Amino acid sequence: MCNEPIDWLCSKAPGFEALTQEERDAIMHFALLWSFFEAKVLNSNGSAKSIVEVSKRWETDRRLTTEMFSDCLVYFRRRYFQNNDFTNHFADLKFRSRDKQPLVEAVLKGENENVADTVAALLIIVYRLRNNLFHGEKWADELKGQLDNFTHANALLMLALDLSTPWVRRSQNPGCENSLR
Repeated sequence: MCNEPIDWLCSKAPGFEALTQEERDAIMHFALLWSFFEAKVLNSNGSAKSIVEVSKRWETDRRLTTEMFSDCLVYFRRRYFQNNDFTNHFADLKFRSRDKQPLVEAVLKGENENVADTVAALLIIVYRLRNNLFHGEKWADELKGQLDNFTHANALLMLALDLSTPWVRRSQNPGCENSLR
């Protein structure tokens, strides 16, 4: 029986061995953060609709500022919308009919600057990254070129989790000194 999943992936999954430790960590952290976000923020109902509802609630509660999400917005705009057109990367998100693609497009183009809509659009992009990773689309390209995607997605998920949950419990584990509060 295989006791080392990373070793197994390195020997069996095309391209996995070529990933840096930083790339592997970002992907693994994303899987953990997304599942925690979906459980705690979306009440285990991961969908574009629930993301929009949560971002509207944050806006109503006056928890949102544009500055909180500006780095992620700049990154995703550069990746998905250049020279007044959507990039090939945008098509690779593989939006489905219920994924609020028009909202995401309007935010990326700068046509909609409402803070709740911006946060929702960014989280919907992360949701599409999640679907593409968990349903195998990202493996088609051997997970190449995903470090920045997952780094920004992870930052966004941690911000969203901080907005949603009063963090009362601090870890007593010295390895978790950067725990969310």
